[in-house]
Amino acid sequence: MTARRRLPLVLRDASFRVRDALHRGVSRGRLDARDLVRPFHGIRSAATPQTVDERARALAPRLRHDQVFSHVTAAAILGVPLPRRVERDPRLHVTTIGADQALRVRGAIGHRAKYGTVRMTMTRGVPISDPADTFVSLGTMLTLDELIVAGDALVGTLGWVTLDELMAAVRRRRRIRGIVKLRLALEEIRGGSRSPGETRTRLALVRRGLPEPALNHDVVVDGRWIACVDLAYPEARVAIEYESDLHRTDPAAFKKDLTRGEHLKDVDWWLVRATADDIGPGLERFVWRVRRLVDTGLRGSHDTRFATLQ
Repeated sequence: MTARRRLPLVLRDASFRVRDALHRGVSRGRLDARDLVRPFHGIRSAATPQTVDERARALAPRLRHDQVFSHVTAAAILGVPLPRRVERDPRLHVTTIGADQALRVRGAIGHRAKYGTVRMTMTRGVPISDPADTFVSLGTMLTLDELIVAGDALVGTLGWVTLDELMAAVRRRRRIRGIVKLRLALEEIRGGSRSPGETRTRLALVRRGLPEPALNHDVVVDGRWIACVDLAYPEARVAIEYESDLHRTDPAAFKKDLTRGEHLKDVDWWLVRATADDIGPGLERFVWRVRRLVDTGLRGSHDTRFATLQ
């Protein structure tokens, strides 16, 4: 059995178009060898792409200069948290900017946008729609709350855009499908949230009549930093921590959470822990507990242990 000829250096460890390889002198037989996979029609790769980033890099050689990854594909590349039903769909979304035909290839969904309505940027080695324009495109695919989670991430922890930039992008596309939902989402997007759970907890409280909580609030007593909490009502001395599965499965995170809770109690703060169940089936009871503590704290009636320790 003869050894396979090595590919040209520029084609190794990357996805490439069959026609580009043929132009470089690679034989058709070499391109059909079993050590190369075919992630998309007309594309060869040394390994099967698994993640969204890898699939996008595999398809990228097929894109023209006027085509970008968009919608949930661009959002995933940017690191935006997306619902599981979206993550389970392996198809890539590609938008053609201008009058040319949308991309047609198995494993991808082609879109078209008028010239000037979608801007292009490069992220992780592939062309994608600008983060603000990506948010606009999500209006046709996500629910209102999912849009708010995405917006919170874009303007918050990810820091890709500002809220003003999101507003400007929505104004540029005022006649598109989903525009009402996008406008409603803009009213509830905040920059301080650090996780989807925190966003959903905030929405649950505010929509049921509680005041807007402070996000990622530093508790400081007598000039001494005590803790940073996910959500807080400082005047009532009520802190809320959203506990994801990470807190349950990571021993270090679990111990840190316990210590934070004790430190807050020592300075006369109440700590409420929220889980997915609390903002799901147990929502009404959770909101009732927080409202009762906030009302009590605002009246001045509170835990007195801190005073007895002085």
